Amino acid sequence: MPRYLISFEFDGRNFFGSQIQPDKRTVQEELNKTICTLIKNNSTKIVMAGRLDRGVSAKCHTAHFDSAVLIDESKFLNSINGILPQDISVFRVQKVESSFHSQKNATFRHYRYVIRNSLIKPVFNKNVLLIRKPLNCNLMNECISKLIGEHDFSAFKSISDNPSSICKIYFANVIKKQIDKNIKGCYLEINIVGNRFLYNMVRAIVGTLLMIEKNNLDASAMVKILNSKNRALAGHNVEPYGLTLIETGYINPQNYIKQLIKERQINEDI
Repeated sequence: MPRYLISFEFDGRNFFGSQIQPDKRTVQEELNKTICTLIKNNSTKIVMAGRLDRGVSAKCHTAHFDSAVLIDESKFLNSINGILPQDISVFRVQKVESSFHSQKNATFRHYRYVIRNSLIKPVFNKNVLLIRKPLNCNLMNECISKLIGEHDFSAFKSISDNPSSICKIYFANVIKKQIDKNIKGCYLEINIVGNRFLYNMVRAIVGTLLMIEKNNLDASAMVKILNSKNRALAGHNVEPYGLTLIETGYINPQNYIKQLIKERQINEDI
């Protein structure tokens, strides 16, 4: 049967995560219902490229599904967005090889955690973590750079049932962005690009950055925590609402990173 890849975004605050759960509203459930309606096949199941926790949003998540009938991609795109609720939007649908797998063929994932570092709370942007105490962006950058490469990330995972704790981080940085000319403070964007991520790994890394900053430690503390493989030594999991999956990619990670760096240099405000 023809296989299709869809790319979509959603506001995670309104869902109990991305994967189907009994009696819970999830992204996978909403997409399954809508696609089954469109292709008139109630047995169709989409395969997500990965699991996102409750409260985590996505700018570009992906999934694949099989259809017994050929799909007009342009019409399908219009139709699916006409049915989906306002907090999910599909922006791309494309036919792929029957052997393609949305999760197994992904070459990288790019996550971004956003902190609003200001005395003034946000009104319109709720997908951020508010921290009023001034943060040292340079120290945070030095710390997170220690995670680049292939490591055992046991110190940053919340459960032990992952088959492997080895992940490869291709890129990690922290940048400042201006809030508004009338508001003192900034946004800190923590970007991490890797081949895979463990359960709650990004939230634990951000919590560790904040713990190191709070306790006036230096970047060597991050190395010690990483090498310890001990979850108890790392920081707590920060709130999920500041976390967004920016991209699930199927190209060479280094090409994506080059473009990412170029864009951040252009858009960086501070």
